[in-house]
Amino acid sequence: MSALTTSANGVYVIAVTPFTPEGDIDFESIDRMVEFYVERGATGLTLLGMMGEAPKLTLSESCAVARRVTARVDGRMPVVVGVSAPGFAQMAELTRAVMADGAGGVMVAPPASLRTDDQILGYYRQVAEFTDGTPLVVQDFPLATGVQMSVPVLTRIFNEIDSAVCLKHEDWPGLEKISALREAGRLKQRISILCGNGGIFLPEEMGRGADGAMTGFAYPEMLSDVTTLWRKGEYDRARDLFDAYLPMARVEQQPGMGLAVRKYVLARRGAIRHDAQRRPGVKLSPAAVAEIETLIARQEKRLKELH
Repeated sequence: MSALTTSANGVYVIAVTPFTPEGDIDFESIDRMVEFYVERGATGLTLLGMMGEAPKLTLSESCAVARRVTARVDGRMPVVVGVSAPGFAQMAELTRAVMADGAGGVMVAPPASLRTDDQILGYYRQVAEFTDGTPLVVQDFPLATGVQMSVPVLTRIFNEIDSAVCLKHEDWPGLEKISALREAGRLKQRISILCGNGGIFLPEEMGRGADGAMTGFAYPEMLSDVTTLWRKGEYDRARDLFDAYLPMARVEQQPGMGLAVRKYVLARRGAIRHDAQRRPGVKLSPAAVAEIETLIARQEKRLKELH
């Protein structure tokens, strides 16, 4: 097992969950997908996130997906598994299963019912208890959860809960939050901050002190190359590369159809066999496919010009 720690950096790709057109889990595509992500610079994988269609899986299916991925990864990088659930019993059961199979940590988002800082802190204290000290990613995604996690409450979570080692930062706008968490003396130890939102703010997030990305994109090599160049201090090259992919990243961020776009491009690139989503899901129209193909062609032209 490769454990998640406070030094996590680079790109922890949010993996899709491949399905057959009939809606079954496509385990052959899982193997193919893992190698695709590894070859394109991933330093970790994150499963069963919001773009991994986790709510559409049964508990046994979630365990089976995590088991297949961790077996294929075979210790080459940490695997983080989303275990958010309506109740702690299911969260605890899934955590025990995935950690036994070799996962390196788990990710939990706050439920929409939380409103105050005390409620949020109390919830994550219970998460730490029920996950039995498993390395924990705190997911801060208010646009999806409706829960506003302030800098003071995040400070308390990371200072008081030893198993909380990483923040998945997905606030929008949220750059000031990264800067505040990086202020000297705020946190008792430096934590990992990995950012989401499809990577569309990645250069700015890296500039504010993020350690990398924990997000999905049909071109994960962009995320990897931009973070690598940024750490080397090659900021202009990082921005030029980012700019070449930005139109596609923008289209992937569309609410409702972003996953359909991502799966279409991943299937086109051979990462998965089918672009199918488990129902309910969005199917791209011929017009949408034509627009995506235009974006791909223009992106390839820009990349050739860069090189």
